[in-house]
Amino acid sequence: MSFLMESSSLTMLWESKVSFLCSRGVSSTFLRSKVAEGADTWSHSTDFEVHRNWLAITHSLPVSRWYHENTSEWTLDYPPLFAWFEFGLSHVAQHFDRNMLLVENLNYDSPATVLFQRLSVIFTDLVFIFAVRECCRCVQEQKGSRDILNRPSFVLAVLLLWNFGLLIVDHIHFQYNGFLFGFLLLSVAKHLQSRHLQGALLFALLLNLKHIYLYVAPAYGIYLLRSYCFTQDNKDGSISWRSFSPLRLIALGSIVGSVCALSFGPFIAMGQLPQVLSRLFPFKRGLCHAYWAPNIWALYNILDKVLVTLGVRLKLLQEAELPRASMTGGLVQEFQHSVLPSITPSITLVCTLLSILPAAASIWWRPGGARGFLRCLLLCALGSFMFGWHVHEKAILIAILPLSILAVESREDAGIFLVLTTTGHYSLFPLIFTPAELPIKAVLMLMFVIYSFTALRKLHSGPVSLLHPLESVYLLGLVVVATACEIVFPLSPWQQKLPFLPLLVTSVYCSVGVTYSFLRLYVSLLRRDEKPKQL
Repeated sequence: MSFLMESSSLTMLWESKVSFLCSRGVSSTFLRSKVAEGADTWSHSTDFEVHRNWLAITHSLPVSRWYHENTSEWTLDYPPLFAWFEFGLSHVAQHFDRNMLLVENLNYDSPATVLFQRLSVIFTDLVFIFAVRECCRCVQEQKGSRDILNRPSFVLAVLLLWNFGLLIVDHIHFQYNGFLFGFLLLSVAKHLQSRHLQGALLFALLLNLKHIYLYVAPAYGIYLLRSYCFTQDNKDGSISWRSFSPLRLIALGSIVGSVCALSFGPFIAMGQLPQVLSRLFPFKRGLCHAYWAPNIWALYNILDKVLVTLGVRLKLLQEAELPRASMTGGLVQEFQHSVLPSITPSITLVCTLLSILPAAASIWWRPGGARGFLRCLLLCALGSFMFGWHVHEKAILIAILPLSILAVESREDAGIFLVLTTTGHYSLFPLIFTPAELPIKAVLMLMFVIYSFTALRKLHSGPVSLLHPLESVYLLGLVVVATACEIVFPLSPWQQKLPFLPLLVTSVYCSVGVTYSFLRLYVSLLRRDEKPKQL
């Protein structure tokens, strides 16, 4: 009888996931139907043209020209495996509208082109939903009978499949993050299931699809070396050096090397590796993106601005001698700070490595199993987001999505999740910026926030709230920020004089929440590492 009940529950859970995928697709198609009709009231993300151009490049040009073509400013700057993915999509795209596959057709957005691009995102979400299914199987269910809607696995399915950030970034703004995150979550699930070679293979594929996931590569490398290549620990939990398995290391190296050879091999053979790498790592784009990601450099930038203002008013600085304020111009470019030392790529690299070092050391000396690896992965993702060079605001999802797994299992992680998710998701609001889309993004985020708070509170029921009073006050402050930036500011005379002000306020305010969540995750990690001293 218990087996039949469990089977029925799994069936219901899987059906709910399918319905969520369908609703994501239907919602995105409905929300963008006017775009297909050419309505001017809706924003048109530049990523439409980016991926259309990549379809054209991979379909129309020989492989040797893929990473040299520069007719469009949106040159191919993803790893080769993603280029082959675009190549495959292009053979389907030709049945919708062949004109989209012409390199010279810049900014081509016929209804058939937009329809194909939307449908391609929906279809590739199948990878994501399968990964969610595998993650739900790894969740530690609480003892005792529980309604399926309140089970950790069901809550996790909703938090992942109806994730607000992923929904607007992929299905309104337009990207293939669901497809990519499917590989990441599936890799994590395989490690939770102790299928480490499969997890390594999936992550190697992911890295060759999009190199931003280098953020979490240290967590993978150290965890696999420590917990897979070393097969035993000493009685005190320390590493047993004699248990090292060269065969396991060779197996891991063979998997990673084979994937990289398959991806980069043709370009190495053509002598184009330097050209490919120059596209993948364009350090001349500047410290921050056009819209500052909510990280430590946003706080650093605003501190520089405040010091400049005070210096000028106190007559300690001459305004005419200061560099032009280009970093608030909304442009992707290099710039110099006026008072504080300017940040170089090497500085961000050192800061990033220092920020993830304690987490990496933790899973080496006190591995903590696959969940210890997952916690390290989160800290690597956030450390790279906080201190990286030219970080995109969308990269916050690399931490938010995996944290969902821990949030349904741990009360403390649930509180961190609520702060990071609410803050991180709101920081994505500027991506969807037209007045017509304001009600849509507001309602979608409100729905996700309400469900997250109610479901996690019910899951971790107790006399103490998941959030501290100051955390609640901070999150309520987002309502004030949203009202000021989305409603009041567009109606004020400041809109023409200070167009970057709402982005600056959003970025700086959200930076506080993201930084706080990063520190709380580290405190949580250190607490778990503490062990009572042996007498």
